[in-house]
Amino acid sequence: MGAQVAGELKKGRVVGVQGPIVDIRFNQISDMPDLHELVMVRTFDKRDLALEVAEHLEGSVARCIALSSTLNLQRNALATSTGDVLRVPVGEALFGRIINVMGQPIDGKGPINATETRPIQRDVSKLRVNVATLVDNKREVMETGIKMIDLLYPVVKGSKTGILGGAGCGKSVVIQELIHNVAAEHDGCSVFAGVGERIREGNELYFEFEHSGILKKVIMAFGQMDEPPGARFEVVKTGITQAEWLQEQGKNVLLFIDNVFRFVQAGSEISTLMGRVPSETGYQPTLSSEVGDIHERIKAGSGGSISAFEAVYVPADDLTDPAVVAIFSYLDSVLVLSRDRAQLGLYPAVDPLNSSSSNMDSAIVGERHFGIAQEVVRMLTKYDELRRIVAVIGIDELSRTDRLIYERARKLQNYLTQPCFVAESYTGRKGQYVPTEVTVNDCAKIIEGAYDDRDEREFYMIGRLP
Repeated sequence: MGAQVAGELKKGRVVGVQGPIVDIRFNQISDMPDLHELVMVRTFDKRDLALEVAEHLEGSVARCIALSSTLNLQRNALATSTGDVLRVPVGEALFGRIINVMGQPIDGKGPINATETRPIQRDVSKLRVNVATLVDNKREVMETGIKMIDLLYPVVKGSKTGILGGAGCGKSVVIQELIHNVAAEHDGCSVFAGVGERIREGNELYFEFEHSGILKKVIMAFGQMDEPPGARFEVVKTGITQAEWLQEQGKNVLLFIDNVFRFVQAGSEISTLMGRVPSETGYQPTLSSEVGDIHERIKAGSGGSISAFEAVYVPADDLTDPAVVAIFSYLDSVLVLSRDRAQLGLYPAVDPLNSSSSNMDSAIVGERHFGIAQEVVRMLTKYDELRRIVAVIGIDELSRTDRLIYERARKLQNYLTQPCFVAESYTGRKGQYVPTEVTVNDCAKIIEGAYDDRDEREFYMIGRLP
């Protein structure tokens, strides 16, 4: 694995284990492994355990983060440095496979026949972007087939989209629907990094992809809820490494991360276990740099592009949480999922008044699309005001103009719901893919009053208008 030959491998002894944090003493300072270097140690039950050097302490002690369980690791066990950082296999052989943070298969399908490996650690300060490529690169809109996203928050190749919401608002469903639609309609390749989510969700995701026939277009890396914080923290980099390799092959890659908040949470656990004093908000003092390191690697290159979709759990539905705010600044589009809309059955439960996108520009989507999207937001904003009035005095007391806006806005609100392919087994409704042009034309007709004589219930959970 490493650059050193077997005779030169530096050896040390385990002197302390505190959960996933392991201290290893080497004979002398010159034997100390570098930061992020991989150190291997064997447990009492003959299991090889990988450790990543996180800190150098006095007395030639290297403090390491375990990438798997430290159960049965003994004091004084022999530790051997590998002379290299963690490297994971990359290549076409990984499509349709599930790997862990170490790049090892965990899907029971046997070994991965990959010929190339890549280090998961990269110094972002040394990454260079070809400026000429960025200047020449036209901002190409990528259709998702989801009406709400295509109309109001268009996705541009190479951009980063955050899907924010509390527990049970539908973040994972939106992510899965995006993977399904883009793989099915655009023949694109995807990388999915499952960070600190439930094992059940990963299992369901795998069989959903297998059932819909898109498994062979997806590479999956998981560091799930039952794994130590080191695995949950580093698996994001394992996923990004896969996406970077595909980008270098000239492919347009979709990188899905579910969930970025769990990455921050794992970093916070590691920071606490290593004895660092937390910031006044309770998070790790390195929060900004950790979030920045992974986002700076998701950028345009000379080959293809990496378009990132990131689910972000919002603790207690508080959008001012420091972890959420730290992620905000790197996103081009922010889709906020509303619990109120989810309770009303308006799926996807994107709140059009709290969400935003820097890609909603007439130079990117065109004058007509931009104008209609602005009018839709204006009507939904007015509806939000009128809704409170109607709750008190009733709809009959509204002026004729306000009543017209109120009724059309309710039809627009219902029209922007959509049956999802990945939720067919729950809803009993067949999934619908709606082209952007159809969505724009249908919304224009509703705004102009072409459907004023139709009941608003006819617009709920449909694809295109009949």
